[in-house]
Amino acid sequence: MANNYDLIAEAIKGKLQVTAYYQGYYREMCPHALGKKRGKYQALFYQFGGSGSKGPVTPDSPSNWRCIPLEGLTDIKLSPGEWHTAKNHSQAQTCIDQIDLEVKI
Repeated sequence: MANNYDLIAEAIKGKLQVTAYYQGYYREMCPHALGKKRGKYQALFYQFGGSGSKGPVTPDSPSNWRCIPLEGLTDIKLSPGEWHTAKNHSQAQTCIDQIDLEVKI
């Protein structure tokens, strides 16, 4: 069985959508970067569906970026589908200090 890191890496390489639960909320996301921040594995996602602590996600919003620790993700599933990002995708990110893998846009 693949671990969270391997699943997110596979999704980045194949530009696959990810569905998962984080903090009890169902999320539909596209991962953009994977690596470590202060020694912990995290991923930078663009969330295009589902919900979060602030309620349902606003489609196509530039504020849908999520920095999520991999250990907090559960029930991860990968699927092909439309790749979602935002116009501000090239903006500097602070989610990851050491990037292992990044999507090619």
